[in-house]
Amino acid sequence: MDLLKRELAPVPSEAWEQIDEEARRVLKLHLAGRKVVDFSGPHGWKYGAVNTGRLTHSKTSEVKDVSYATREVRRLVELRTPFTMAIADLDDAARGAGDIETAAVIAAAERIARAEDSAIFHGHREAGIRGIIEASPHAPIDVKSAVAWPEAVTHAKEVLRLSGVDGPYALALGAQAYDDISAQAEDGYPIRKRIAEGLIEGPIVWAPAIQGGAVLLSTRGGDYELTVGQDMSIGYFSHDREKVELFLTESFTFRVLEERPAVFLRRKYGQG
Repeated sequence: MDLLKRELAPVPSEAWEQIDEEARRVLKLHLAGRKVVDFSGPHGWKYGAVNTGRLTHSKTSEVKDVSYATREVRRLVELRTPFTMAIADLDDAARGAGDIETAAVIAAAERIARAEDSAIFHGHREAGIRGIIEASPHAPIDVKSAVAWPEAVTHAKEVLRLSGVDGPYALALGAQAYDDISAQAEDGYPIRKRIAEGLIEGPIVWAPAIQGGAVLLSTRGGDYELTVGQDMSIGYFSHDREKVELFLTESFTFRVLEERPAVFLRRKYGQG
């Protein structure tokens, strides 16, 4: 038995297949950070920390002429979000029902994806994670109208180039910013298409965890690293006669190895 304890759950294999498939579908859509940063793993549950290669030197010594130093590591954080499903509905999957109710699975996958991406882009202080946006030394670029996105992206590219950061560049947009560039047009030409075809070489990514705008960042590699121990998995917690409580979990940490390769584009319109 492992930490997921799936074999104890009153869930037919046919239902597990539908649950896992729906979770994979939603996570693939919502996990934005993994599309633009380096990925290391999965390394499994026993992987608890990332070696940073650095030392913290002690100011005191127990033995004369002997120095003490502690290896620095970045500990992984475990995420877990619960959800509940009806046992009767799960049993129907074993009878051939291919459309069991998976709204709870979808909601859980959206929550945990948002938590991971929020740590990647905005950081998580308790977990010792600095996010891409807070780590950037560049001043945010204000975007004052929907049609101003191409100009802002061009400006952000110039900032990165002047800092010695080459491409390819990707654009990760919060929900409102993404909707704006998808809906608006400039001189009759769709804004999103103009950015994708003329301004950046990398992907345009929907990243709903980003608050207040978007991030232009280099995807040249070696700048940002997401390290995953246990990758996204569904486990069993408890059940009664009517419902089973499951959970979606992962362990990870994120490191900013180089601060310069990202610029925050701040959405400054339509806020009231």
